[in-house]
Amino acid sequence: MAEPRPRVPRLLWASLGLVPVSVAAWALRLDALALFGLAAVAIIPLAFLMGVATEELGKHAGPGLGGLLNATFGNATELIIALAALSSGLVAVVQASITGSIIGNILLVLGLSMFTGGIRRPKQTFNRAAAGLQVTMLTLAVIGLVMPELYNIFVFGTAPPSPAVPVEDMSVLISGILLIAYLTGLVFSLHTHKDVFNPVTAEADPPHWSVRRGLAVLLGATALVGLESEVLVHALDGAIAQVGLNQLFVGVVIVAIIGNAAEHGAAVMMAWKDKMDLSVGICTSSSTQIALFVGPILVFASLFLGPTRFTLGFEPFELVSIALSVAILSLVASDGESNWYEGALLVMVYAIIAVGFFFHP
Repeated sequence: MAEPRPRVPRLLWASLGLVPVSVAAWALRLDALALFGLAAVAIIPLAFLMGVATEELGKHAGPGLGGLLNATFGNATELIIALAALSSGLVAVVQASITGSIIGNILLVLGLSMFTGGIRRPKQTFNRAAAGLQVTMLTLAVIGLVMPELYNIFVFGTAPPSPAVPVEDMSVLISGILLIAYLTGLVFSLHTHKDVFNPVTAEADPPHWSVRRGLAVLLGATALVGLESEVLVHALDGAIAQVGLNQLFVGVVIVAIIGNAAEHGAAVMMAWKDKMDLSVGICTSSSTQIALFVGPILVFASLFLGPTRFTLGFEPFELVSIALSVAILSLVASDGESNWYEGALLVMVYAIIAVGFFFHP
């Protein structure tokens, strides 16, 4: 029997041609800004393919394992980009991209989703209990991120010594706790309380790809994302110098949007189809994965990669932005309803924070 055709737009397959183009531009040492742009655009269809392949494999595996696959590979693009930047010593960019991914998902993407879905409807509803759990997990992450900076402030003042060995050790211990919180959260949402909290995998939809095709696409796309991440990071410093932006703004806004582009599109599309449970689940769970899984993994990975240790000692400007974003998410998710104006307000809050990072020295 013929295998079902994959539901992937032809334009997306055609856009994969940007991969060899960007690699050739890298080999020819072309302009850094153009190279950065090519690599950034090339990563977007690859991230989309990784998401589709993971979803298809999840359908074969069943709700429990499928949810675990989606949770594990949902932020693989950001993790690969961050590992490439970490190996090049760009710790500030990695920290900024984590900040940008968290606030981008719960302000920009959720705001655009609420706005898009609310245009055609007076209001939309979503699972308040599921969103509330994500808020609680993000609050735990905020506490974990704040503690190292509080230590610096209260022990060393505004100028901690370098290297801050206590903060490095503290980051390792806190990262272990955050990983435990993430894993127990998976058990809670995918096993013991899956009837209450599993909006992303709740819909029954037959697979359109075989297991072999899903694995081949996932592994191939992951390898190409790794290659493009090297190109992106290689061109990053030159591109920043050309446009005159600071590393913090580039990491928080530009790199974070690139890494989350596929999920951004999926969340907005689900909201347009009035599947707000799925849309809110994508936005909030992605931020939770970044905060409780990707960040701690990078802390442990930095023990073996790169010239500089990665810690949870984020800058106060980043920490306040994350805390404010989680607080606003808590207010928006409290009633389990959304409308276009709430979405517009979330986008405006994101714009205000982006302006702050733009002017940050």
